[in-house]
Amino acid sequence: MIAVFGLFALLLAGCDGPAAPTGAPSAAAAPALRPSWQALTLPAPPGGAGRLLVRDVAACAGRWFLVGGVADAAGGTRPAVWTSVDGTAWTVLPVRADSFYGKQNVLSSVACRDGRVAVIGAKVGGAHGYPRVSTWRQVADGALVEVQASFETYGGPKAVNVSRLAAGPAGWLIVGNRSAGAASWVSAPEAAEFALVEGAPGLASDSTGVTWAFDAAATSSGWLAVGGLLPAGRIDRDPAVWSSPDGRSWQRTVLPGGPEYEELQRVVLAGGTPVAVGLRGATFGAWRQEADGWVAAGAFGRRSAAGVPQVASLVGSGDRLFAAVTDGGRYSVWVSTDRGGSWREAAMPLDVAAGADRDVALVAVGDRWWLAVDDGSRSGLWWAGGLGD
Repeated sequence: MIAVFGLFALLLAGCDGPAAPTGAPSAAAAPALRPSWQALTLPAPPGGAGRLLVRDVAACAGRWFLVGGVADAAGGTRPAVWTSVDGTAWTVLPVRADSFYGKQNVLSSVACRDGRVAVIGAKVGGAHGYPRVSTWRQVADGALVEVQASFETYGGPKAVNVSRLAAGPAGWLIVGNRSAGAASWVSAPEAAEFALVEGAPGLASDSTGVTWAFDAAATSSGWLAVGGLLPAGRIDRDPAVWSSPDGRSWQRTVLPGGPEYEELQRVVLAGGTPVAVGLRGATFGAWRQEADGWVAAGAFGRRSAAGVPQVASLVGSGDRLFAAVTDGGRYSVWVSTDRGGSWREAAMPLDVAAGADRDVALVAVGDRWWLAVDDGSRSGLWWAGGLGD
């Protein structure tokens, strides 16, 4: 795991691309939006005092969910989840863990369908210090319960990482990576078991290059996954998308790449149109699926001189997109009102430096949007009723 991300950082360091990549923001960028952020109160979960950890947020069918954990003074952690029926008043949901590592999970990715959620969590442990991954599902009484799975479903000698969870009409999909390249895990609507799909033609690595999957979203025809392809003989990735009717059989499309490092890290639907955001050389960039294929849309931000840039969160509401990114030095939030064509930065309620123990996540419903922040010493949740022009 460490070697994989060390290589990722090295590739980025050597692949900044030209000083002003195509689509880069102009020097006369529009002034930042200033939303009227309203702080919300998160009740403390049962189980003793500790610092709240917030990692991801989702909403569907008139319910909101926030997931993360609690860290105690000794460094121990336990999973935690909050819910709301209006996005304003929040309560704690019961969490029932069965395994040794499940009881220590920090929940990192949540997806929602029909007012219920499934969740990915993990805790680093064991002789080799790998993340011990668990999935969780919500049962009839509202509690989140750990799903039992064999160790090699998410771990084992072929494991690389488990990335993001998506919800759709047919059930749930996880994307991540194995030693054979990009992989998926598929579950029925109950989320009671995930089946690993690794080495799948088109999805996994092959003679054309090494694949890596970051995120997925449900579409009208099945699933869409995004990531990158490292072509044979090259040191920089090209953006790649995969489509599947069932999460098991996949068709790959590699998007035209420029001279800079490019990959897609998050994907959502904006007004019914798939839009992905990822790295475009020294900037972040959006790509949009049009009738005749994927096209490059607007670029924004710029990576810092140190650290690894990444897209932390991407959500859509109508034609609007909200992205949280880190340039390697600090987090920032950006808004597009035209499905990724142009972007403006939005002021956050507090400054968050980049780091392994920090995170920023977003969700949007109608004209309202929510920002969950962990700056490494405290966590909070805010909402705004507009863009704050």
